[in-house]
Amino acid sequence: MRDQLTVAMKQAMKNKAKRRLTTIRLILAAIKDRDIAARTDKHAIEDEDAVVLEILSKMIKQRKESLVVYEEAGRMELAQQEQAEMDIISEFQPRQMPEEEIMQAVKKAIEETNASGLKDIGKIMALLKGKYAGKMDFSRASAVARSELS
Repeated sequence: MRDQLTVAMKQAMKNKAKRRLTTIRLILAAIKDRDIAARTDKHAIEDEDAVVLEILSKMIKQRKESLVVYEEAGRMELAQQEQAEMDIISEFQPRQMPEEEIMQAVKKAIEETNASGLKDIGKIMALLKGKYAGKMDFSRASAVARSELS
């Protein structure tokens, strides 16, 4: 994943794509910050790609929130900038699961954890995050789990 980002950064430099280059540098900086934090906290990084996917998801979530704020404030230029960054970051994420697959995965997780009520949402989400990191919209999965358990 890191190699893919580095290659994309070099390509953006060659193509003089400033917006793309800036966004990729932001991604790499966030990854480096996470690496430094992991080193000082003495936490071993289990699956490097999963960590990178988590960072990408977090960055997209931040941009979605900013996009809404900018649109509400009438700052369309900044909203377009956030949307462009979201599009670039999304290119490095795997395809997100469609709604039907999310529903099936949640139902399977409910069966595997023997969940019986809303108090078991944490168990379900932990199982899903372990299996589908970076591939699933967990806010959507949580909503599906809540509707299944209530």
